[in-house]
Amino acid sequence: MSLFRAVRAVADAEGDGAVDWSAVGTAARAATDPGDLTLSEAEQQRYADDVADARDGIREAGGVDFDLPDRVQVQNRHHWIDANVTTFERLLAPIEEKASFSPSLARAANTGSMAVTLGFLANNVLGQYDPILLGDADHELYFVHPNIEKVAGTLDVDRDRFRRWIAFHEVAHAAEFGAAPWLGPHLEDSMEEAVSKLASGRFDRSALEELNVTMTAVEGYAELVMDRAFDQEYEDLREKLDARRQNVGPVSQLIRKLLGFGMKREQYERGKAFFDAVADARGVAGAAVVWEDPKNLPTDEELDDPAKWLARV
Repeated sequence: MSLFRAVRAVADAEGDGAVDWSAVGTAARAATDPGDLTLSEAEQQRYADDVADARDGIREAGGVDFDLPDRVQVQNRHHWIDANVTTFERLLAPIEEKASFSPSLARAANTGSMAVTLGFLANNVLGQYDPILLGDADHELYFVHPNIEKVAGTLDVDRDRFRRWIAFHEVAHAAEFGAAPWLGPHLEDSMEEAVSKLASGRFDRSALEELNVTMTAVEGYAELVMDRAFDQEYEDLREKLDARRQNVGPVSQLIRKLLGFGMKREQYERGKAFFDAVADARGVAGAAVVWEDPKNLPTDEELDDPAKWLARV
């Protein structure tokens, strides 16, 4: 970890684009401690067992059939940065195209902002199911082992139970995308539309609302099946993790706000409340009807009034 190298990489940002993505990766890695990834054979096997058990439990509880990604990776923070910098580059491409030439100072500022964003996320992401939006690669499942170990220690919870809980959450996302082949392209189109309109200087509330509604459904359903399938106590884990998110310093609070972490928490809670109501009425398997067709996604109004969705679908 070297802040000097991070600053140097940003200052030396090159090219004609708004962001030097190679420098973003270099700076983010230089400013981020990769963390220890020394795993015994038994520890590696526990990750594999948790993922397999989560797959079986969610298939049974959710009544959905899905396969896991071919690639399940246990990573350190630098691996996570390398895996995600290209996704950020693809996602922000429409904005860069509108700013095909950038003065060096603006390019350095943009590069520095993206490096800070990736570094912050790399220190906070526990697991990630990545459908590789805006790309053609296979879906992947990541676990950032140093972060899982660090947070489990901070929360003073059993590491094995905490790791298993994270595995169930990420596999729940794999279940959604596996049950709904249309979901990845649907999200991709929504993201492309929202980013393209922002790049054109237009703030399209409807495009952002559609994306937020879809993500609320994605997060809410994952919370539902994760809770119903998990085979151990979890309420204390959720309470302690939520408390930790609130008890952060002012700089972290600002970065979380800028990155939309508050919105993500709202998506969890609002989506979970919707799917809990649906599952109470039709069972957990009945809730999976949402993934049969894009038209079955709840509207913004229906998220707050599940009875309207139940009457429609």
